[in-house]
Amino acid sequence: MLSPIARAMLFAFASLPLVVHAQSAEPASSSSALDATAANAANVINNAANITSADAADTALSPIVVTAQRGPQALTEAIPQTTRFDQQDIADTSATDLPGLLQFAPGAQISRTGGPGSTTSLFLRGASATQSLLLIDGVRVDSVSLGSAQLAQIPLDQVDHVEVVNGNVSALYGSGAIGGVVQVFTKDGGDHPPRFNFSVGYGSYHTQTQTAGVNGALDQDGRTTFSIALARTKDDGFSSLNPLEAPNANPNPNGNLNESITASLRHTFNDKWDAGVRYFQSNNNNSYDNAYGEPTDLNNLYSKVRQVSVFANGKLTDWWTTHFTLAEGDDRSVSNTNGIDNGRFNTDNRQYTWQNDFALAANQKLQLGYEHLDQTLDSDTFAAPERHVDSVFAGYSARFGRNQIQANVRRDQYSDFGGANSYYLGYGFDITSHWKATASYSDAFRAPSFDDLYYPISGNPSIQPERSHSVEAGLQYATDALGVMRLNAFQTRYTNLIDYVQTIPGIYLAENVGHAKVQGLEGSWSGHVGKTDVRATVTLQNPVDLDNGTDLVRRARRFASFAVNRGIGGWRVGGEWIVSGPRTDSTGNLGGYGIVNLSARYNITKAWYVSAQIDNLLNKDYETAYSYNSPRRGAYLTLGWQQQ
Repeated sequence: MLSPIARAMLFAFASLPLVVHAQSAEPASSSSALDATAANAANVINNAANITSADAADTALSPIVVTAQRGPQALTEAIPQTTRFDQQDIADTSATDLPGLLQFAPGAQISRTGGPGSTTSLFLRGASATQSLLLIDGVRVDSVSLGSAQLAQIPLDQVDHVEVVNGNVSALYGSGAIGGVVQVFTKDGGDHPPRFNFSVGYGSYHTQTQTAGVNGALDQDGRTTFSIALARTKDDGFSSLNPLEAPNANPNPNGNLNESITASLRHTFNDKWDAGVRYFQSNNNNSYDNAYGEPTDLNNLYSKVRQVSVFANGKLTDWWTTHFTLAEGDDRSVSNTNGIDNGRFNTDNRQYTWQNDFALAANQKLQLGYEHLDQTLDSDTFAAPERHVDSVFAGYSARFGRNQIQANVRRDQYSDFGGANSYYLGYGFDITSHWKATASYSDAFRAPSFDDLYYPISGNPSIQPERSHSVEAGLQYATDALGVMRLNAFQTRYTNLIDYVQTIPGIYLAENVGHAKVQGLEGSWSGHVGKTDVRATVTLQNPVDLDNGTDLVRRARRFASFAVNRGIGGWRVGGEWIVSGPRTDSTGNLGGYGIVNLSARYNITKAWYVSAQIDNLLNKDYETAYSYNSPRRGAYLTLGWQQQ
């Protein structure tokens, strides 16, 4: 029987899709229930969500985000460091899955255990892979056993936009939001007649892709909208493990097959109420290598991520709006070696949320909510009781002239280990119409996973949540001409970190004994230079394990990304540069690297287009996890059509 540490390493071999994407040039409408309410009750929410700024003209440059305070606000008004990737950003990037996109967010590092479709870890502000929360349309889809989500199983073909909030925000979303929150919004319908689209692609490693979709309104007045999108990706891959560093691994190429679907249906009853349903599912069959097996072993991981939700949004009075969501988010994984199943870990997350927003006065909002979460695990390795979590949260946001305040508190009560409190206090000050200073102090936690609590021999039912405390200061500059620039300094201290301590030779037990600290500077710029779109990030940090004075594994002290894109006639051309300094890993050192990607798209007609990209142009040989290979130079071509 594998320990949770060994199982996590083995699970890391399992992987998910590398898709040659063909994103629609037409932005889909937002799929967030809160975004929908913003559209239906714009006047009330504009006041309640603090969208008014010192210079109202400047808010035109800033898109609306909802994750930073669980309600719509202009991006420039968000006090926490917040990043938004819209449909154009997704279409411009060479990324084909969610982790590939996230490496263009400030403070975010990606570690892949192999090539196409490999399992991926996100280190946001130096936090571990289990300390940043993934939401799909507001719903948890993480594994209650491992305590993390299958990021690489989220293909961008199904995504409308993505929001990333850095830093402690457990006061808004509960467990796991220490490094921050990544929220994926799936595609929604639009107020237009149904429009069809499809694409086919081919590229290196015999990568084959097919996508098809339709979205629009079912009635003439646009009150009922829908969207359906399908995608399939298959590749032959390459050997995930370097045989010089893992001689027992099978040297065969590790291919991947991913099939995914999203669907949504929304009806607007009047200017006060709307309701709908969303569905997302991604199925994956991945061939992976095991460094501790036999060179002839054939390993596969069959996995599924699924989310289904029903929602309703209403404006009860001129000052009171309410939001209901009933949802289920599932994580499925079954590993197989030489045709024999050897590990099943299936998680069900059932979530019920009721949130109420009260406009107290002009530019002041009170938020009160209740959330209930049921988590169950079905495994052939160990049994665990159901987990039930009852949560209450409150928030207050306001603007008084040039001053801005955000305060949030939350209480989460767990059935299996007790409760946890968290809070967030943020302040913003408009120095001028373009310059803004921010500061915040926050507290967050991560609940123990079922592996931590109940895994045979190593689990410890008496352990408590991991805790963190963070302080942050930021400076923002925003104009129509250049876009939004931001510089943030932060420090996060971690206590009660769960480590596996050897009690007797060969036996490890989960204990709250770890301490860590991450200090850093984040710089970001999303904007324009003339007609050229620019996105740039740079992070300098000091991620230290305080117990032994070493750097936290797989976290570089310095890393950056830079992307430019420009439209020239019927062409859209772009380039990317992703760079990282050296890092340490648990079994070896990882060198620094720089990756260059190029892309181009040409509109043959108004409906037909062709796109091409070259990844890793300089054919860099590099690792983001020790002993795991990364893709070398690759070329990909896509032909697509979208109804006008």
